[in-house]
Amino acid sequence: MSKNVFTVKKLVFCAMAIALATVICAAIKLPSLPNGGSVTLFSMLIICLAGYWYGPVPGLICAVAFGILQFIVGPYFVHPLQVLLDYPLAFGALGLSGFFSNKKHGLLLGYIAGVLGRFIFHEISGFIFYTEYVGNVEGNLLAILASTVYNLSYLLPEMIITLILLALPPVEKAMARVKSMAQA
Repeated sequence: MSKNVFTVKKLVFCAMAIALATVICAAIKLPSLPNGGSVTLFSMLIICLAGYWYGPVPGLICAVAFGILQFIVGPYFVHPLQVLLDYPLAFGALGLSGFFSNKKHGLLLGYIAGVLGRFIFHEISGFIFYTEYVGNVEGNLLAILASTVYNLSYLLPEMIITLILLALPPVEKAMARVKSMAQA
């Protein structure tokens, strides 16, 4: 395997992951919430795969690129800081999966880390959003609660569904095989 961060094969696999995740986000939205956020079956997993295959640097770059594309396709923000937090940083956090690429159960651990990272950035952004609408309410506790409930309402179901899928032995074997193809 080459030590280069970018090889043609890595670029192609990452581009395919971004394209597939984008199509899934556009085509498969289970419950869509009024102000954004929806369960998009396995789109976060597909972006996390780049990190799982190639490590943190390509994983983070791929995930940030996906976040920028999500902003281009369907931006939603109230405060300018949300553009940075909700798109390149939140989706970019899915690339944290790369830090677990060589660990036992690396895909599961990396996926969890990526989703938690995404949650944290969305949580900060949501706090800003709800503070803009709600104002300074009792130390902004209401804004924090609203952001938490909102973000967990779509991130948690997708994470649970994906973790169940990844825990299935045939899927685990298939993911290991795809990783070996991506790295060959």
